[in-house]
Amino acid sequence: MTNPNQVGFYINVSQCIGCKTCVISCKDKNHLEVGRNFRRVYDIEAGKYPNPKKWHLSISCNHCDNPACVSHCPTQAMHKRAEDGVVLVDHTKCVGCKYCTWACPYEAPQFNPQLGMMTKCDTCYDLRAKGQNPVCVDSCPMRAIEFGLISELRKKYGDNADIAGLPNSEITHPNLIVGFNR
Repeated sequence: MTNPNQVGFYINVSQCIGCKTCVISCKDKNHLEVGRNFRRVYDIEAGKYPNPKKWHLSISCNHCDNPACVSHCPTQAMHKRAEDGVVLVDHTKCVGCKYCTWACPYEAPQFNPQLGMMTKCDTCYDLRAKGQNPVCVDSCPMRAIEFGLISELRKKYGDNADIAGLPNSEITHPNLIVGFNR
């Protein structure tokens, strides 16, 4: 049964220009050092001459329905928050074993060497508590990222979560929609 309050992201790969502003704004907001990224932009190339294709894919934690990071966490530090389905790390339980990173097909959990624990995208829940969007959404100059109730986003954009460059969505059932329309 899907949480009716489950949140998620819509990424319009036709709009994304690969500028990585979303990555930088996330790093700045979360004070992330070099090498630790909660949001990443991948440059994907397919096909060959005379029909090459290239697109950019902005991705973070997908707050999956069946998160592999949660099921592989031996201390239950990695958990899915009931009120909105956001996957979080409980730092009172995390031992920094990195099992969550190894299990996550999206490599969303990131090890913080200063803390000796895992960290990850929390959908900027501090900003959302003030009625604001996650920083990646508002910083995107092309408005290629949207955030909200996944049910509403799916009504608007469909339910495609598969694209070359990402693992099959059947693995974890991500709360992500990948769109191609301009």
